[in-house]
Amino acid sequence: MSSAEARAGEGPLVEVEHLTKHFPIRQGVFSRARGVVHAVEDVNLTVKRGETLGIVGESGCGKSTTARLMVRLLEPTAGRVRFDGEDITHWGQRRLRPLRRQMQIIFQDPYSSLNPRKSVGQIVAEPFAIHHTEKDRKRRVQELLDRVGLSPEHYNRYPHEFSGGQRQRIGVARALALQPKLIVCDEPVSALDVSVQAQILNLLKSLQDEFHLTYVFISHDLSVIRQISDRIAVMYLGRVVEIGSSELLYEHPRHPYTAALLSAVPRPETNGQAGARQRIVLGGDVPSPVDPPHACVFHPRCPRFQRGHCDVEEPQLRRFEGDQEAACHYPVERWPMTEDELRRPFGGRAAAEAR
Repeated sequence: MSSAEARAGEGPLVEVEHLTKHFPIRQGVFSRARGVVHAVEDVNLTVKRGETLGIVGESGCGKSTTARLMVRLLEPTAGRVRFDGEDITHWGQRRLRPLRRQMQIIFQDPYSSLNPRKSVGQIVAEPFAIHHTEKDRKRRVQELLDRVGLSPEHYNRYPHEFSGGQRQRIGVARALALQPKLIVCDEPVSALDVSVQAQILNLLKSLQDEFHLTYVFISHDLSVIRQISDRIAVMYLGRVVEIGSSELLYEHPRHPYTAALLSAVPRPETNGQAGARQRIVLGGDVPSPVDPPHACVFHPRCPRFQRGHCDVEEPQLRRFEGDQEAACHYPVERWPMTEDELRRPFGGRAAAEAR
């Protein structure tokens, strides 16, 4: 039994079904929409209690938007969001207000996410003031500062007096204040030095075990995602293209996009030779989310593209070993492999275009 299974309770904490978010494109405030940005498209995910679900992908793929939809910071265009067994999709702000105590966010930038005009004590105590809880706020704030590795004496100091890693610890303390069930970690270590990243990740792990927290961890760094996640969802152009346990996904990616991402991760040297496998280079640029490709959104860049199939029929998530799922008509059979091997089994793009 994994650590996540040991922490899990009855049923998932968060469920999203066919979640979709379109942002209208307008030239002026009162002008009609001139198209939409397909930020998130038909996403289905569950977040189990006590686990860390990692969401990884390129910038602009919809990772942060998906997480914000989960905690209802954004209104979905379509789909359903369930939290702790209740459908919260159409809840108004008044009904959502008490639910906010159970959902918190740790932001990416530890510099801009803290108000420079407020002391650390005021920043961490702000959730108590908003929700009218905790009478002895100073004592509670000092306890939180101590728990995240800061001195209680920092209570009256200001954000500019701290390093980036210390500021992120303040953000973690603020997120913990109301004892939430779910914390969305929106690239919380991407702005930090590598050594500080490890410290923050270890802190998050220890807090998860102590307070029975559930994380949705967003990152574009595959090494970070692997270190902290129990399961990983890979997103491309607003869609989940692969999802599975961290162990299975890294041992054998099934989607060509996941394989390309993992091929770029260097490995330690072995016997004096570089351990990095040959990189799989994807052609072209990421298509615009305003006009995404028809059928499989990855087909214009995919080395396993088959004309008449990939550009006609949209692939659905299908199950492989364990809980691994991938949305691909021609999944990767063997790993690791070179770019030539990735193309070979079905002829690849060159063979398809020659026909």
